[in-house]
Amino acid sequence: MLQFLKIRNLALMDAVELEFEGGFNVVTGETGAGKSVLLGALAILAGNRVAKTVIRKGADACEIEAVVALEDSARADAVLDALALPRCEDGQLILRRAIHATKPGRVTINGALATLAQLSALGETWIDFHGPGEPQKLFHEHHQLEILDLFAGNGAALADFAARFREWKKALAEIEEIRSQEKMSPDEIAFAQSQLDAMDRIDLADEAIERLESDFAKISHAQELESLLGGIDAAFGDDGLAAAFPQILRLSGEISEIVPAAGTLAQRAASLAIEAEDLRSEYAALLGEIDADPEAAAEVSARMNAWLELRRKYGPDAAGVRAKRDALALRIARQSDVAGTLERAVAAASALEKDLRARAATLHAARLAAAKKLAAGTRKILVELGFKKADVAVRLEETPAISETGTTACSFLFSPNAGQDLLPLNKIASAGETARVMLALKAMLADVDATPVLVFDEADANVGGEIAVHVARKLADVARAHQVFCITHLPQVAALGDHHFRVTKTQTDDSTTVSIERLDGDARAREDELARMLGDRSSPAARAHARELLGGK
Repeated sequence: MLQFLKIRNLALMDAVELEFEGGFNVVTGETGAGKSVLLGALAILAGNRVAKTVIRKGADACEIEAVVALEDSARADAVLDALALPRCEDGQLILRRAIHATKPGRVTINGALATLAQLSALGETWIDFHGPGEPQKLFHEHHQLEILDLFAGNGAALADFAARFREWKKALAEIEEIRSQEKMSPDEIAFAQSQLDAMDRIDLADEAIERLESDFAKISHAQELESLLGGIDAAFGDDGLAAAFPQILRLSGEISEIVPAAGTLAQRAASLAIEAEDLRSEYAALLGEIDADPEAAAEVSARMNAWLELRRKYGPDAAGVRAKRDALALRIARQSDVAGTLERAVAAASALEKDLRARAATLHAARLAAAKKLAAGTRKILVELGFKKADVAVRLEETPAISETGTTACSFLFSPNAGQDLLPLNKIASAGETARVMLALKAMLADVDATPVLVFDEADANVGGEIAVHVARKLADVARAHQVFCITHLPQVAALGDHHFRVTKTQTDDSTTVSIERLDGDARAREDELARMLGDRSSPAARAHARELLGGK
């Protein structure tokens, strides 16, 4: 859920910090008071593009910061991993976006600099907007199929299908590669084999290459290294550290007999003597490793030259050379039986395709059953929301082509009135109809939709009376599984909110400001706001009605 929001210099708002809780959050205020500022702030954090005109007049920049607390951050972390951004710590997603008047904006995600495209990709994991002019995922057919699969519980089957689909695409690519390769002449095969033999004469394991480079470095600097190591050996030897330590140890022992407190110094001297001897032995061993054998040195130099040549041709590292070696070995192997290799590859791909089509048919059948349930449940909710003769259908068609999601094309259709044709959701003209259809679908999908924050703007547009109460109840139902924000003009909706925020616009002769305050815990203030929405905050009847609405929550 959205836990914390800080807004500075956005539109008419100077600065505000807000703490939020889960459940049903309602936002109210006079027409034109600036309720859209809150939605604008959330849209900015979701990665929407906005003009610099959103910056408050007279300010250099506007800044929006938020903390989103995720109960399960796995979905967001997967996106963050793909974007090479820091994961959520303790389930917290920390977002910040600054829009500057005279220079490019800046985005940070979990403390790391990010792009607007990355912010937008991440936005799809935590927030969804429903209302006029806002991006609505349910309008896109690929999202409709995704949601149908969630409703059907197809997650595991889809993951298996996608893995098999990738295998099939890889098999098809292998077929194309075999077909595109011309048959090699005997001379070409012989040349390719000589290249392969040259690579096989070198151990291309990473550890072996590191050892070869180390041995070559020793040989290349053998004379200099021998001189340096000899100098260290001499320093440790006659009249050096080794000669001095027996006397130091004897004297330190005698001192500790006179001054017992100096015993620790004697122990340190003894430890130093042991360490010095270890150092002398290890340097002596390193000196002994310098191979003066000209034949051995020549052999290492020859292998190093061969490795450098391979790296120059196929590099830049051992992994690149190994990949080239494997590809060359495969090509040579295929030359002996090109037709047979192609036949086997085609047979393998055909078997994978047959398996995919069987799996796709099973998925399609599950989707057909789920589509009927989803449509029937949505129709029932729409009746409660004021559509007495509305119709909803989930149209599925099998496609000849296989995609990563199967062979199903999905489209959500809607008709608001009897006698009208069912049309795709994105063909609905009325904002009020759109909002209520979205609400009905969200109510059906509340338990399976993984997006934690839902924002409804004008979900109650063009409704009133008892229908408004039903809209409010459905929003509250959705809020049991999500954090819901709803901008509303209806007191019936506002009264059912778990948390109530009021937007107020204040004007003087030379300035206009917008503020947001939380009314939770102030029964008088909330009653006052509902009475205003009912028509007259000073009317005893309006205030009594407001108390009645709040009492029936």
